[in-house]
Amino acid sequence: MNSNKIAVVILNWNGKELLAQFLPKVLAFSKEATVYVADNASADDSIDYIKKNFPEVQLIQNAENGGYAKGYNDALPGVSEEIFCLLNSDIEVTENWLAPILAEFESNTETAIIQPKILDFKQQTHFEYAGAAGGFIDKYGYPFCRGRIFHTLEEDKNQYNDSKEIFWASGACLFIRKSVFHELNGFDEDFFAHQEEIDLCWRAFNKGYKATYIAESVVYHVGGATLDSANPKKTYLNFRNSLCMLAKNLPKGKLVPIIFLRLVLDGIAGVQFLTKLQFKHAFAILKAHFHFYARLPKMVKKRGEKQQKQYFGHKSIVYSYFIKGKKQYSDLS
Repeated sequence: MNSNKIAVVILNWNGKELLAQFLPKVLAFSKEATVYVADNASADDSIDYIKKNFPEVQLIQNAENGGYAKGYNDALPGVSEEIFCLLNSDIEVTENWLAPILAEFESNTETAIIQPKILDFKQQTHFEYAGAAGGFIDKYGYPFCRGRIFHTLEEDKNQYNDSKEIFWASGACLFIRKSVFHELNGFDEDFFAHQEEIDLCWRAFNKGYKATYIAESVVYHVGGATLDSANPKKTYLNFRNSLCMLAKNLPKGKLVPIIFLRLVLDGIAGVQFLTKLQFKHAFAILKAHFHFYARLPKMVKKRGEKQQKQYFGHKSIVYSYFIKGKKQYSDLS
């Protein structure tokens, strides 16, 4: 592929320090691509810093901070390259990270979305929470990854050094064909942040597109740089958006029973937070459900023409993890 076929687009919001730390390697190791920074109306001096220190970077200035979803939706219409790489500002890329990605897109026209291997920047022998070696969901919409189930992170022992079809690719480093992104009308801006990439991949899956994990491409992710996992707002967004995603994408006839079961399972999660005296997180789950039910009619209207029946990679990851004690992907049947 030619050098103008891929655009690496980094969404930035008050991230001058992250840009200073990680942007140099992106530029050094991305000669096959054009590098963009899409700024989400930062209040720091990110823009001046980029102009002064990285004049080769293409700068896109969004009018407001609409979160991850709206930020990319606002920025990407002005990007002409055929493949988008949506890259978090706290990702360290490695040499030749783009070559196997480009090769996959070139050789397999049915591949619409790709994720590389994502390792932990702070503990580089282990997979990182946001994506690991490719994502799946269970029957009830709970996400998990090869290399990460809930908060259990596996050591990278080359057990996932393959190329494999996956259900969802992490928004920390997500490659997608421009034509598919626009066909799907981009991210759902009602999500603001968290799980919008799973919703995007599910909508692509319902249209017959394929997502693939490519282990030959390796990146390191800091994680939690924009919204720490201990933040109740993240708990709220994850639970609310997961329910919204189910309402939009579940097969016909599955919506009511699965939403009901999620009410029970999420209630158990709330009780678990209470037993740990994490009252704000328990309240975040309660608030997520109330806000979801208020949005439910709107979400149902967003359903596509077709929903594929076999969407899940495991029946119940909650049961397998918490009851059966299966902590690693290889333990799952």
